[in-house]
Amino acid sequence: MWALVVNDKPWVTLLCTPEKLDYLALGFLAGEGLISSLEDVATLEISDGVAGAGNAIMVGLCDGNKQLPSQRVVTSGCSGGVTFDLGEKLHPLNSHQVITPQQIYKLMQAMQRGTVEYRRTRGLHSAALANQESVLALAEDIGRHNALDKIWGECLAREIKTRNRLLLTSGRISSEMLRKAIKMRTPIVVSRTAPTDLSVQVARRLNVTIIGYVRGKRMRVYSGRQRVNASEVPTRVER
Repeated sequence: MWALVVNDKPWVTLLCTPEKLDYLALGFLAGEGLISSLEDVATLEISDGVAGAGNAIMVGLCDGNKQLPSQRVVTSGCSGGVTFDLGEKLHPLNSHQVITPQQIYKLMQAMQRGTVEYRRTRGLHSAALANQESVLALAEDIGRHNALDKIWGECLAREIKTRNRLLLTSGRISSEMLRKAIKMRTPIVVSRTAPTDLSVQVARRLNVTIIGYVRGKRMRVYSGRQRVNASEVPTRVER
């Protein structure tokens, strides 16, 4: 467990895999609307519990008087995820991005090849940001929300554009996961498993493409069918 301390105030405790903790903190802060770029962060330090101080990720924001949200919502995350923002004011995505099933299969395979710790333990989730041709950032964590936050944080740190990209995940697409994708402006979300009914409703309302059950040469499109070009591909795409 790692305490996230913001502007010297203990805010939330994260149950996570202890890699890319700086990215995790950045992505979590971005998801909760506290930062929009690395320029909003003055300092970031990681304390690994030396001298009994406890594990902590300490972030100093440029705005030292930033009000931290206090009304938390426990999410459906594998590690007991938490959020302070349900994204009720999000706007529909205006994107004409198109992808083929062949590209989706290729990108999912690339993500799976990069999941070193999953192959070793069989107990982690993975997430990746990609364009139509290749994976741009990849992370693993015990929680699928954490893996996504690590992706977001890495993109902020490395100045990788997230708008009009694809978000890949090994886990269930919940409404909280979808909210993060919308804030990242990624119009296509792909998973090996299923979305929740609520996430499909939100995706249809906000113009997001959800693709689930990507297995072998099969996949299922739950929303945003117009972004999947399967006209010349001998594959099975279910609606």
